[in-house]
Amino acid sequence: MTELIVSLLLLLGSVLMLIASIGIIRLPDLVTRMHATTKSGVLAITLVMIAVAVHFSESGVITRVMAIILFTFITAPVAAHAIARAG
Repeated sequence: MTELIVSLLLLLGSVLMLIASIGIIRLPDLVTRMHATTKSGVLAITLVMIAVAVHFSESGVITRVMAIILFTFITAPVAAHAIARAG
């Protein structure tokens, strides 16, 4: 059962990464491209990290996963805003 959950989370994360990359290519201007990559990218990274936490299920790994998710949630919108203002 655990392998099924991990596989589904990884698959969904990969699909969202694909959607983010298609958004970079297909969307017309910088602001919408930044929106697509930030939203989809953060959610994809979160799903992949949750899959890692479920797979290993050790307290050290879960702590690192939570730190990575928190760091991504904090830094991705700030970085996207800075890049959009520079553009």
